[in-house]
Amino acid sequence: MSFARDPGTLAYYHRRAEEYDEWYEGAGKFAARERPGWEDELGAVVDRVAALPPARTLDVACGTAFLSRHLKGLVVGLDASPAMVAIAQERLPGGLALVGDALDLPFADGAFDRVLTGHFYGHLTGEERTRFLAEAQRVAPELVVVDSALRPGVPAEAWEERRLNDGTLHRVYKRHLTPEDLRDELGAEVVQSGTWFVVGLVKGFEKRDEHGNLTG
Repeated sequence: MSFARDPGTLAYYHRRAEEYDEWYEGAGKFAARERPGWEDELGAVVDRVAALPPARTLDVACGTAFLSRHLKGLVVGLDASPAMVAIAQERLPGGLALVGDALDLPFADGAFDRVLTGHFYGHLTGEERTRFLAEAQRVAPELVVVDSALRPGVPAEAWEERRLNDGTLHRVYKRHLTPEDLRDELGAEVVQSGTWFVVGLVKGFEKRDEHGNLTG
């Protein structure tokens, strides 16, 4: 089971690039969805990202740079989709957006001060999570994870069917995360937790075993 390097997943996100922000903005097919508190929680996430101290930040799986455009300092976005990268580059006029592999980051050890990732970690399978965390730790001492919170009525883990505006149907692996997931898996300080979003901050990575579990 794979997400980050799955050809079908890559094709889905490439085709979704032009409509991706509709999910954040409650536009298109998302306009009819009942999401009480969504705008307030999303605003809090954006404010939290914008309030981070200036730093050299790598946004892994940057998508359209919806979040990372609010960062201060040098921002480099990386995504597997050229269509996503094209949009992200327009939003990062003082930074750089690149096509690349999130599990094999094309950067030197310690090249950044921070790694940010939004709605990517919760898509990764076990082995992919281990690989991603090793790569994030290699290139930066700090990690910020923004993801979907587990809420009543949704499974903690599932393959979801998603339909794009063009009518095509796709399957995507998805986890909805609890604050405990971020603490146990990342050793993160949970700085925001609500109905829709959970945000974790890791400053200084802790030691892990070969399976990616914290060792103490």
